[in-house]
Amino acid sequence: MSGGVDSSVAALLLKRQGHDVTGAYMKNWINEDGVVGNCPWVQDIEDARRVADQVGIPFQVVNLMTDYREKVVEYLLEGYGRGLTPNPDIMCNREIKFGVFRSWALERGFSGVATGHYARRRPAGGAFEMLEGADGNKDQTYFLSLLSQAQLGDARFPIGDIEKPELRKIARDAGLATADKRDSQGICFIGEVRMEDFLRAYVPDRPGPIARASDGAELGRHRGLHYYTLGQRKGIGVPSNAENERYVVVGKRAADNALLVAFDRPDAPGLFQSEVRVHSLSWIGEPLVQPAKIEGRVRYRDPRVPLSLVPEDGGMASVRFETPQRALAAGQVLALYDGPRLLGGGVYA
Repeated sequence: MSGGVDSSVAALLLKRQGHDVTGAYMKNWINEDGVVGNCPWVQDIEDARRVADQVGIPFQVVNLMTDYREKVVEYLLEGYGRGLTPNPDIMCNREIKFGVFRSWALERGFSGVATGHYARRRPAGGAFEMLEGADGNKDQTYFLSLLSQAQLGDARFPIGDIEKPELRKIARDAGLATADKRDSQGICFIGEVRMEDFLRAYVPDRPGPIARASDGAELGRHRGLHYYTLGQRKGIGVPSNAENERYVVVGKRAADNALLVAFDRPDAPGLFQSEVRVHSLSWIGEPLVQPAKIEGRVRYRDPRVPLSLVPEDGGMASVRFETPQRALAAGQVLALYDGPRLLGGGVYA
């Protein structure tokens, strides 16, 4: 229970279904350095505890701060330090919620871990499949794309068949303390923290040139490549041209620590890609070992798009999209689907 409305209703529905439920708040980050953003963990714990009392279930706080720093924060900082754009929310789900926390729960005799994710699980031939949530605007299977079959087997998604307006109504009708609490927008279990502020606090600046990709002309200076990602248009710090065309980030050059930019046009070099390679492939069910035509979600909230995937040794694959895709940043995740069924995912190389 995160202290939000989604996990609150998940707990309520499980209780109404007759399950023996215990609420738990994962204490992953308290901003103990005092150097970045607002981490409202005290309020979140209070909200989660109030809802647990209203639902009539036990509640406890589970301290996973050491594991979170090792498995998520260090992954995040190391990735940005290498010029990548890692996804901490996906790693948090795999390594913490359905990793360390799942192990903690199973060791104490619980049969599974339920969360407030908008996703659905169904039996399939002695195993389980994951389907997109019924609310297409809130579907969160993208963030679960690196889970294993064992992790999915112990997962429960009580709100997966519910749309958000209905969920809010359930919470209000039950008088839950979080019924009208706004959804959080921060880093997974860190709080209302902008990524730029987080990186500024923990990754040293390393200034370098901002270079035009077409001819190498230096247009300005940047504070550090970790502040920028492929496809970024705002905050680059170089002016538009006379036609009011804006620059967009199209690459990072490690040799001279250069940020590469171009005018935001369909022909901007490096901005659109038809072919990519992915690594660290993870499959929820049986892995694909032969070339296949499937679909992928290139980032959260983007629609599924058709692609051809050719598996390779070592958890790698080559991917060709039917239509070029914009700003596929190394370190981000490509979620793979067969229609609404999530197959797994891989990381852009």
